[in-house]
Formats: sequence, C-alpha cells, structure tokens
Amino acid sequence: MKALVLEEYNHFAYKDVPDPQITPEDVLVRVKACGICGSDVHGMDGRSGRRIPPVIMGHEAAGVIAEVGTKVTGWQEGDRVTFDSTIYCGKCHFCRRGLINLCDDRRVLGVSCDAYRQAGAFAEYVAVPRHILYRLPEGLSFEQAAMVEPLSVAFHAVGRAPITLNDTAVVVGAGMIGLFVIQSLRAAGCGHIIAVDLDQSRLDLARKLGADEGLNSDAVDVVAHVLKRTASRGADIAFEVVGLTPTLKLATQCLRKGGALTLIGNLSPTTEFLLQAAVTRELTIYGSCASCGEYAACLDMIARGAINVDALISAVVPLAEGASWFERLYKGEPGLMKVILTP
Repeated sequence: MKALVLEEYNHFAYKDVPDPQITPEDVLVRVKACGICGSDVHGMDGRSGRRIPPVIMGHEAAGVIAEVGTKVTGWQEGDRVTFDSTIYCGKCHFCRRGLINLCDDRRVLGVSCDAYRQAGAFAEYVAVPRHILYRLPEGLSFEQAAMVEPLSVAFHAVGRAPITLNDTAVVVGAGMIGLFVIQSLRAAGCGHIIAVDLDQSRLDLARKLGADEGLNSDAVDVVAHVLKRTASRGADIAFEVVGLTPTLKLATQCLRKGGALTLIGNLSPTTEFLLQAAVTRELTIYGSCASCGEYAACLDMIARGAINVDALISAVVPLAEGASWFERLYKGEPGLMKVILTP
C-alpha cells in the first residue's frame, strides 16, 4: 500500500510499505480521509518526543472496513466507520472504571515514542481493534467524520468543567480545539463566551461559531475586560487551550473566586503556575486528556448540524501531497486550520 512516512525529522516520503496485518480481534480499514492534527505538526520536528521516525502518523480518520478478523462480530466489509485515536485495553483498573483515556496500556494511533510504536492512518489502510470502532451516521461524509476526534477532545474537556446555565466562560486559544470548545459550550448552555487569541482571523471565526466576543490579547487588557463584563467578579469557568505560561496565567487571572479552570493545551511539558491565586481564591483545576467515550455523541451532533465542522476544514487534498501541506502548517500559514488527506 501507499503511505506518507515520516522517515526522519521534518522529512516525509510518499512510498510503498507493507499492508497492515490484522489479528483475530482487528479490522482492516480502507482509509478515506485523515486529518493532520496539530500534535502531528508539533511532533514532526522531534520536539514532542512522540513521533520518532520512521512512523506513519495520523489518528483523525474515517473509512470503510476492508477485512474483519476471525473473532470480530457485528461488523462486516463495506461498513462506514471511524475509530477512537486511543487504543485501550479494556481490562485495567482505569478501563474498568470507564476511564479509557487513562488506560495503563494506552496507545495512540500514529504515535511512535520510547514506550511503543503504533502505525497511523496516513496510508491506504490501517488496522484497528474492533472495540474502538464507531459506525458513521447516514449522510455524514468521511471528511466530516475525520473531524470527530478533535471535537471529542473539546467535548470531553467541556464535560469535565462544572457548567451552570448562563455561566460566563473564557476560552484562551481559538485554534481547532478552542473553536470546538466554544461550540460545545454554546450547546451546553453557557450564557456568555469570550474567545481570546492573537490571530484576528481565528477570533472572527470564533464569533461566527458561537463566541459572543473575540479579544486580541495583544490589543486588549483581557482581564480588565472580563472583570468589567462580570461586575468585577471574573468568569465562572475558563479553558486554557494552548499550554504555555502566559496563556495559563491569563486564563487563571480571568476567573472569579471559586471558579474552575480546565487545562487542555500542552505545548510545553512544564509551565509556571499562579499557585497563590489558585489557593487563596479557591479555584478548581481540571486536567483534560483526549476523550473518553464521547465519539457517538459527537458523531450525532455533527450529523444533526449542532456542531459545524465544515467551517474548520481548510483543504481536502491527496495523501501524495501531504508533505507540502505539513510544511505549510508547520510554517503557520495564515488562514490554515484543518487539512484532510485522502489516500
């Protein structure tokens, strides 16, 4: 089969590789669409330590079942499917508690690190365990289905936060996940949503997708604005979707006493933290990792039009052109959001 392989850092090759081999519990999926994730872009130069070459990346995908393992039931060739990016064991302490995203033996498609190597979906075929499959609703395109993974990350994060109807929420970072957080907050009943970013085009899109305000933190005193908007109290909840010290501080400072901060971004493995503010104002801090069974709900919401994914798809291009699009994303080309590759 053909695949896009990261052969060495910052160098991709579109080449022939062996077809994946399936176990009796697996299915072979003919990939129809696979999105380039920000984690792939950040990982291609080696800085994350989770894309050690050679590796076939890609974990935001959808396709058609081409073959089923001998022990697989309930699925057949031709079924239209997507699948979780996380391969979980289903047997450990955390899986038995329903916390599949915290599985002790968790593996992520398209990740190659010191602990494991798991081939991803930037290829004509990918092998996945049957228990991470989800059937596509009628009328949902493969490109739309490939967006369910980033949506599920946002959906999970919003589910972690203690949201009350009519809350004021601040979302720091209006990239792909931040924009899905905004849409999910609107669906959850937030009263006023404030998006914060440095990119005006992203803020404009945030307004179109459900944010009441879009603040450029280079041009506006965000904390002062939030305090003025909330009778000097601060926001009820905040979401940090970047993962750097300045954005973490900003999200923390926007909160009222007793407010809740949900951390999603992790560009940096360590950051400074306003410890005294968190303690003396009794803030609640939630970490949010990947997703945990939200795929079915997310697929339904996309199919019903409750969540707009089409507005975030910048381009749908052949897998053979993937290297050049990775380069454009890596350089931060203005206006580019999600690029979907089609084998």
